[in-house]
Amino acid sequence: MDDFFSRSEVLLGPEAMEALRMKRVILFGVGGVGSWAAEALIRTGLTHLTLVDGDVVQPSNVNRQLPATRETIGQPKVSALRERLLTINPQAEIVAIHKMYQVPSDQVPDDQVPSDQVPSTKGEDDFRLEDYDYLIDAIDSVADKTHLLISASRVRALKTFSSMGAALRFDPTQVTTGELMSIKGDALARAVRERMKCLNLKPYKKIRCVYSLEQAQRCESRGSLMQVTAVFGCTLASLVIKDILKTVS
Repeated sequence: MDDFFSRSEVLLGPEAMEALRMKRVILFGVGGVGSWAAEALIRTGLTHLTLVDGDVVQPSNVNRQLPATRETIGQPKVSALRERLLTINPQAEIVAIHKMYQVPSDQVPDDQVPSDQVPSTKGEDDFRLEDYDYLIDAIDSVADKTHLLISASRVRALKTFSSMGAALRFDPTQVTTGELMSIKGDALARAVRERMKCLNLKPYKKIRCVYSLEQAQRCESRGSLMQVTAVFGCTLASLVIKDILKTVS
């Protein structure tokens, strides 16, 4: 038993640890939520993780995002996070993809496409979702999140877990989970459902989400705190780990 993961194995058991080493996870969005999900998975024993994000580290990220420090400002988030995760487990296969998941331009209504910027096509075909066992969605754009969740739900063997709104909240004790179509009080979940309705689409299977029961605060900008976003991320990781445990029980 590897001493670095001995505490995980004592609790989860050797079969679960072996399953963790074999499963493949793709994570979209490595900001205040996704970065903590990535670290929790790698620290528990996952060894195959793909990170997808097109952003670079900004000074405003330092208060809550795992890869964001004064030394990494300007670096791609996926690259900074990959380097950190490899210091935890150098044998892990961590792929960093520095691009966004976006709705293909031919699926965006003309009135939603800025005249000077047509989104590039980076949909499910670009990421080979069928190669993964789990998908974690931690992206913010309603249009892109909706498209990703619909696309992921079409992949029969892929299990998807999604983050709803973590910003504008103070209380990590109110973070919980629920099924996308039944979540109440979360503006992001409502916006995703409304977009699905407008597009006359719905997920092909249920999607478990992490969200907060706390009412969002009124704020001029989208303020957010690590103690909330990190709990969102760790909860997403726990959903993956608990599902893996089911496969070996």
